[in-house]
Amino acid sequence: MNPTPSIPNFDNKRALILHRPHQIAEALARQLRQLGMTSEAAWPDFPAHRDPGQFDFLVFDADMGHDSQFPWRPGGAPIPSIALIGSEAPGRLAWAIRQGADAHLLKPVGSGGVYSALVIAAEAFAKRVAMVGELDGLRARLDRRQVVAEATACLMVQLDVSADAAFDRLRRDAMSDRLTIEDEADRVVARLRSSHVRNRA
Repeated sequence: MNPTPSIPNFDNKRALILHRPHQIAEALARQLRQLGMTSEAAWPDFPAHRDPGQFDFLVFDADMGHDSQFPWRPGGAPIPSIALIGSEAPGRLAWAIRQGADAHLLKPVGSGGVYSALVIAAEAFAKRVAMVGELDGLRARLDRRQVVAEATACLMVQLDVSADAAFDRLRRDAMSDRLTIEDEADRVVARLRSSHVRNRA
């Protein structure tokens, strides 16, 4: 049986509303206050004197937004972001999609929808961060496998042995030195490169 998901609580969370002065921004700020949140508005750019980490959410105007108003690359918001969408013009929708918003909220902002957008944005952002971390881990593991392959090839040449014998030697040396195979491979490759540099000198 699946556990019942916890109900998100947004008390004392902070939001930045990146929107020109307008009734929409005011209505959004009121809804956020009712949820126990504080907010501040800015336009046209993300405040240069503020760190994104000072906010828990970003709500931005997808109708009048542009890439240069953010201090990060498109799709790389470091906090959960919500796109305020009023126009269904293809170009505007394409821009909003390119920003990688974690949720969206339709204009005009009424008495509902804000809580749902916050919940969805928080969950989507958490999943995105976890996915990026997993990809980084996979890349790191791939890099480590490559150095093992390089070290094995080096030992094959140095010892004039097969790939299996070279890998066995690498594994035994790693156990003897109380290192992982990857760390032992780093040592083998570093020794080879150092020797190569000395020989060239």
